[in-house]
Amino acid sequence: MPVLRITDDISIDESEIGERFVQSSGPGGQNVNKVATAVELRFDARRSRSLPDAVAIRLMKGAAHLLTQDGVVVIKANRFRTQERNRADARERLADLIREAAAPPPPKRIATRPSLSSRRERVDTKKRRSETKRGRSRPQFD
Repeated sequence: MPVLRITDDISIDESEIGERFVQSSGPGGQNVNKVATAVELRFDARRSRSLPDAVAIRLMKGAAHLLTQDGVVVIKANRFRTQERNRADARERLADLIREAAAPPPPKRIATRPSLSSRRERVDTKKRRSETKRGRSRPQFD
């Protein structure tokens, strides 16, 4: 049973990936109208048994622009002139999306207040800058 390896912990069964070859609009000369070289890769993230639930949810959020209403990720690859290279490109893009989703999100930042010394330093810097600029102005005669 062939498997697409994503990370050390995640691998996807080939039966979960659907591929359809369509005519490409990209490079290919006269062949572009005769040969179906573009690949439309479909991966059902919502029903996948290979992905942990948390990874599937992050994948669907991160790849929302590639998602159908049914939760299927659709990747279209037509960068190259051959089916094989477009197929490999589509699979690599899917693997990259899943790798991104597999990385846990960074922890939320906890807002803190500036320390007293940093606030004083800020005010002192502003005062020094103000004095410097005041020294550049024309003298005022009364």
